[in-house]
Amino acid sequence: MSEFTPAQRPRRLRKSPSVRALFQESRLSLHDLALPIFIEEGISDYTPIKAMPGVVRIPEHRLAYEIERIAKAGIGSVMTFGISHHTDSEGSDTWQEKGLVARMSRICKDAVPEMIVMSDTCFCEYTSHGHCGVLHGSEVDNDATLKNLGKQAVAAARAGADFIAPSAAMDGQVAAIRRALDEAGFIDTGIMSYSTKFASSFYGPFREAAGTSLKGDRKTYQMNPMNRREAIRESLIDEAEGADALMVKPAGPYLDVLRDIRERTELPLAAYQVSGEYAMIKFAGQAGAINEQAVVLESLGAIKRAGADIIFSYFALDLAENHLL
Repeated sequence: MSEFTPAQRPRRLRKSPSVRALFQESRLSLHDLALPIFIEEGISDYTPIKAMPGVVRIPEHRLAYEIERIAKAGIGSVMTFGISHHTDSEGSDTWQEKGLVARMSRICKDAVPEMIVMSDTCFCEYTSHGHCGVLHGSEVDNDATLKNLGKQAVAAARAGADFIAPSAAMDGQVAAIRRALDEAGFIDTGIMSYSTKFASSFYGPFREAAGTSLKGDRKTYQMNPMNRREAIRESLIDEAEGADALMVKPAGPYLDVLRDIRERTELPLAAYQVSGEYAMIKFAGQAGAINEQAVVLESLGAIKRAGADIIFSYFALDLAENHLL
């Protein structure tokens, strides 16, 4: 026996699987996950996304089938992203009653009424220039974009969306959308705000997934990745404007920010495990460098541990269908 005897023995709480389970502090379940999906109009078959192995663009005519499949697997919430073939300088298709944004929400709710449908509310997939709002010269006009965000939000709510999820990163967008929804009579439609959204390099594969035609970057309206205090401020502003839930995007590289915001608000808090996070795990798994399943669960567990109530992840359906949660 060693002459030195530790006064504390934390290993006692790790000595067997049952003991470890008893003392586990954070737990992950399907109820914590929401699935982002890409829907393309005017195509006849699924389109694989090369930069995101296992993720596809869903043909609009197959959306009802996919929503039924997602619900059957046990996932209760989706975030809809549209790939439009009707783009213009303002993204006007998004506020049309028969436009793609409205059709996606309507199809989802008609197929599975209990599915929680969150409508991503932005313009990057619907504008000819790929920016998230109205361009004046080379700059996005914040206040002109707010009016259009309100119109898009109302169109989605009218079609049945449960939550409007503004990702355009415009100052005042939550207040403008809340006002538009209330004036149109949709007082019960919630706002899941992308309240702290960084100008991140981890979005790379999303451009292929969503088919955006952006030239340049979004650094004038999305957040500087090096700013921690500003990140907190952005979310607290959206809370004050009437957001029902907040979000940090991306998730994994910003766990410190996620924790900071969790400690400053009582609102539900989401985190978005973005396309680059997904792709890195997928490609590393395919190369045999990591155990993909174990890393997926560990990465999602870390996001939950940091304070997220909801995690948007492209892994959600695979985890559900393979009964890994």
